[in-house]
Amino acid sequence: MSVASLERPARQGWLDYRTIWRWHFYAGLFCVPFIIILSITGMLYLFKPQVEAWIDRPYNRLALAGPAADADAQAVAAVAAVPGGRLQSYILPEPGQAVRVLVRDKGGTLWRVYVHPESLAILHKVADEDRLMQQIKRIHGELLMGDRGSLLVELAACWGIVMLVSGLYLWWPRNGQGWAGTAYPRLRAGGRTFWRDIHAVVGFWISLLALFLLLTGLPWATVWGAGFKMAREATGTTAGRQDWTTSRAAEKAADAAEDAAASHAHHHDPAMMLAGAVGLTEIAARAAELHIAGPVLINPPKTADGPWAVRGMSQNRPERVSVDLDGMTGAVLYRQDFADRHIIDRAVGIGVAAHEGQLFGPFNQALGVLAALGLVLLSVSGAVMWWKRRPTGALGAPPALRFRGSAALMTGLLLVFALLLPVLGASLIIIGLLDLLLLRRLTGARRWLGLRPA
Repeated sequence: MSVASLERPARQGWLDYRTIWRWHFYAGLFCVPFIIILSITGMLYLFKPQVEAWIDRPYNRLALAGPAADADAQAVAAVAAVPGGRLQSYILPEPGQAVRVLVRDKGGTLWRVYVHPESLAILHKVADEDRLMQQIKRIHGELLMGDRGSLLVELAACWGIVMLVSGLYLWWPRNGQGWAGTAYPRLRAGGRTFWRDIHAVVGFWISLLALFLLLTGLPWATVWGAGFKMAREATGTTAGRQDWTTSRAAEKAADAAEDAAASHAHHHDPAMMLAGAVGLTEIAARAAELHIAGPVLINPPKTADGPWAVRGMSQNRPERVSVDLDGMTGAVLYRQDFADRHIIDRAVGIGVAAHEGQLFGPFNQALGVLAALGLVLLSVSGAVMWWKRRPTGALGAPPALRFRGSAALMTGLLLVFALLLPVLGASLIIIGLLDLLLLRRLTGARRWLGLRPA
């Protein structure tokens, strides 16, 4: 995207340099605003544990004087605080903290209720979706636009991959060019060369890390995630419930199914939680003895004689554990540690934990911050370069010259990207149809966009 590159002749080789550059330009132009939003929100979400601990600080250091009430009483108090509420999860409390109980109301909204462990007073109540980090997650995953926003984020991520891969090819030293302006910037050059070097050097150093973040985000994506799940089902590599969701619609469908199952267990009645051979109090004591990494959620049985589900929901997913306890005896019926999961689930889990900055502590968060800031700087420097060299009355795309490369290789490369990233493939078809049916008839528009003459 630099003027210096414009002045170079088209290069010989298997891949046409100028064609790759044009794809890089168009991908970057579309991606820049989304990359900036995703980078900033992703960077904030890296610090979810610290932010939520700071927000919850009034409920994390309570002055406790006597014995705590039992877990059944705490859960009953929480459910009573939500009209028409039903116990969703009891979160195993840490010493000195308020008890967190998740309660779903009759409209399907999930509430987080903070209960004083001794007096059973309701200290705070908030809809789980309204919490700050949940809002940031929604911006990051769907731009506050629901499933349409999820598709837009997935499209931006796919074109972001194209942008990064093409950028690596463009800026890789060749023909004796050396590492100046690629591995380190020529800060004294000034002007357009300075911005070109900043763009190239930052891209060179953070591209692989940024690619990792984009690729590990794909399992959450609506289309790619659904296709991945279908492929696993077709190949028999899926085992148990998937540990991540692919869209808001998928989350709501899962919640609706859970509500339908739970409606037969009578947990809409707080008093019914005390019935049965083993109540929540004993189950909570058994769960504490398992020493599972927190937060530990205890979910009531979905049927009258079903098991209690104990789920370790650590953001560092390799620490997650799932245990089912018998509703009649409290005995362990089933336990699944991370090592027991299918290798694909483990690979995705490790990728997700690294994506969220929780796999290996503060250093993981620091790498995430570095990648996010690098992507912002990459986007800003690219926009500045475009702005400085844009011609009057045109978008400023690199001029289309005679193709000099292997058409078969370029086509094959494009097909590989389209097949691996279906949303990208669909967008390419739409772009091709627009070019064929509309833009060919609009000479002025083609000239402004920098397209070849029809």
